[in-house]
Amino acid sequence: MKTPLLATALALTLAAPAAAQDRLLNVSYDIARELFEALNPAFAEHWQAETGRTVTIDQSHGGSSRQARAILEGLAADVVTFNQETDIDVLAEGGLVPAEWRDALPNGASPYYSLPAFLVRKGNPKGIEDWDDLAREDVAPVFPNPKTSGNARYTYLAAYAYGLARNGGDHEATQDFVRQIFANVPVFDTGGRAATQTFAERGIGDVLVTFEAETAQIAQEYEAQGFERVTPSISVFAAFPVAVVAQNAERNGSAEVATAYLDWLYSADAQRILADFDYRLTNETVAAEFAGSVPEVELVTVDEIFGGWDAVRAEHLADGGILDQVFVNQ
Repeated sequence: MKTPLLATALALTLAAPAAAQDRLLNVSYDIARELFEALNPAFAEHWQAETGRTVTIDQSHGGSSRQARAILEGLAADVVTFNQETDIDVLAEGGLVPAEWRDALPNGASPYYSLPAFLVRKGNPKGIEDWDDLAREDVAPVFPNPKTSGNARYTYLAAYAYGLARNGGDHEATQDFVRQIFANVPVFDTGGRAATQTFAERGIGDVLVTFEAETAQIAQEYEAQGFERVTPSISVFAAFPVAVVAQNAERNGSAEVATAYLDWLYSADAQRILADFDYRLTNETVAAEFAGSVPEVELVTVDEIFGGWDAVRAEHLADGGILDQVFVNQ
């Protein structure tokens, strides 16, 4: 028989409302696992302090273009944090993201950015310093398939931009240059994580081409192998765009927390975490704190060199486009 005091306590417990809880699915690019493992708990703490509610953030990682296709096929993402603007454009064309998604947040909805850079083996035995070294017959570069990986698409564009500079704007010569780089790649993985494993764990290739931020993390993860980071003379500004998948978020009742999550990525707290992962920052105050640790590089943009992403999609990425042409016999 329950005592009156125990019965009262049980009644109060049963009557107490459950703590409010939110849930998000963030669908992201392949190599961002560790980054969001650091960001998500910090946002959860911020969200609880702001609202008194807890939030669970689930993650899905893969090649950016494959992730976009998965969302179109039903993956119920509340937000996307991609490494390729065209992959969010695909979602906008599918009606899942507003057409004006770039205007929803500062800096074209890109809270941070990076650029394609190199990671070489200890001592840099092949003397790899710039993009033209990747076209040498004795060098085997490793990067994923640009058809499935936003990471590799930036690699392709950066190599093409360098080729144009080297060849005085001659597109035919530049395509021959990029074709030679592609011919030297021993295996095309579908995403950046698999390419890293090919280089670091399978010991294939002389240089891994990936985002600058990722080169730092890989060098740290595989410290015993003594990998060295190399910044090429020219590279392409790589935005990391984010968006609320509005159709899913409305259906899931997560629109408020989804919007707050992406807003928070611009905050000083989030930007310092991003800096710890060697991303370049859009918050100028925090960027100034880390200015001395950022290598100098000539950064060009997709707009400057290629006429914007619409032109890239039409001229380079479409079936039968320039990317397919340099992929011949690969």
